[in-house]
Amino acid sequence: MRVTSLIKYLNGLGIYPYVDGGKLKTRSDSVHVDPQAALLIRTYKEALITFLTVDSGLNPATGETITPREDRDAPAPLSFAQQRLWFLDQLGEAASAAYNVPAALRLTGRLNVDALKATLNRVVERHENLRTRVISHNGAPCQIAAPADIGFQLDERDLSGLDRDARRCAVARICAEEAQAPFDLATGPVIRGRLLCLAEHEHVLLVTQHHIVSDGWSIQVLVREISALYTAFVEARPDPLSALPIQYSDYAVWQRRTLHGATLQTQLDFWCEHLRGAPALLELPVDRPRPLIQSYAGDRVGVRLPADTSAALRRLSHLHDTTLFMTILAGWSLLLSRLCGQDEVVVGTPVANRQRPEIEPLMGLFANTLALRVRVEDDLDVAALLAQVKVTTLAAYSNQDLPFEQLVEAIRPTRSLSHNPVFQTLLTVNNAARGEGLRLPGLELAAIDNAQQTTQFDLALSLTDGADGMTGHLVYATDLFDRASVERTSRLRPGLCRS
Repeated sequence: MRVTSLIKYLNGLGIYPYVDGGKLKTRSDSVHVDPQAALLIRTYKEALITFLTVDSGLNPATGETITPREDRDAPAPLSFAQQRLWFLDQLGEAASAAYNVPAALRLTGRLNVDALKATLNRVVERHENLRTRVISHNGAPCQIAAPADIGFQLDERDLSGLDRDARRCAVARICAEEAQAPFDLATGPVIRGRLLCLAEHEHVLLVTQHHIVSDGWSIQVLVREISALYTAFVEARPDPLSALPIQYSDYAVWQRRTLHGATLQTQLDFWCEHLRGAPALLELPVDRPRPLIQSYAGDRVGVRLPADTSAALRRLSHLHDTTLFMTILAGWSLLLSRLCGQDEVVVGTPVANRQRPEIEPLMGLFANTLALRVRVEDDLDVAALLAQVKVTTLAAYSNQDLPFEQLVEAIRPTRSLSHNPVFQTLLTVNNAARGEGLRLPGLELAAIDNAQQTTQFDLALSLTDGADGMTGHLVYATDLFDRASVERTSRLRPGLCRS
């Protein structure tokens, strides 16, 4: 395996190798490293050290450094990913609300409300991205930040006077309303919260962000910072967090300035060839005709692969020298192919896209999406399918720098308001532990599972690999599917995996 391909492959798994003091080290967005990835790192250790020691362009410590903008009051361009979400926001409130990122926590114990407010205010002060709004500047969308002292918008509600049933209904209603309420990107804010007081020692905290300023990695950044800041403020200590080296707008400027030339063209050529002739639409069996304009309304059903099935998938992955993600992608593609009667499917999958150390502590939309084309011919056996998926995935990881937005511009698929371009189904596979959970002194925390009400895709399968098997959700567009149909589909997957 070429070292460049190996590094891109590891980056796609959220693993970033680097050299420090002559020793090979890695950063990872998960506490668990894929066994196959660990084996590859050990096997190619010396080659990685040699490669990363020189200015290869793939070493995140080399190349053009991302530096702070001189005039922080001036408008900055949107990143490519932000620009696509801004475009979708222009389609209407339903499209925009589909990219809300809500979180709800029940806090039991003695809550220091002043410390919580100070914590949230400090997070917004630290991250310029959370204070931005999108304006038109010289005919193009740009981001501009509000003053650092603008604070966090926290709406407090006292529900303690209600009886238990009324209180439970009020919490459910407010959670649903908060998750669905659209953001106005032009006026802000792009992050907001509600604090519901249920009793003296029981509260519910709701925090909602727009995806244009956040991604999966950002959630972990937010969790770590809230934990550190609240603990410090409760104990009357100063802010313990280090100053951020740059802000998200600095990255957006850097991305626009550097993402061009031969490297970009090489990756663009790869993706255009990879998707040439691919089906533009996954013809899934639907319960209702596809509407002319998708509403983004969604729901979800639970998915569980028992521990023995999950273990069998890991053994199969080891036998065929694939990662667990590759094996699941093969099975998911096979299931989709059988459902829609097509011998080719295109499945989207997100990658963290945080190869550079200076952007690791930032909140912002860095994630990219890869379009993986899988051919599922009738005479293809398991070994051949897994081999194909492995080659496809490794090649995609080696070309993951091209923003999906630029790919769409290049291949110019037939535009439709009824479905997403390039792919309509998404696959995400996570490890059970992606970092430390939120810990606040004196409080017991429990996540509140909000009902799924939106979706960006026809079908989106999300799985988390844990000690007791794999669990997750299959999210679906209610424009197209009845719940009963999706439940039948979800029951097909464990049987397919076992076979």
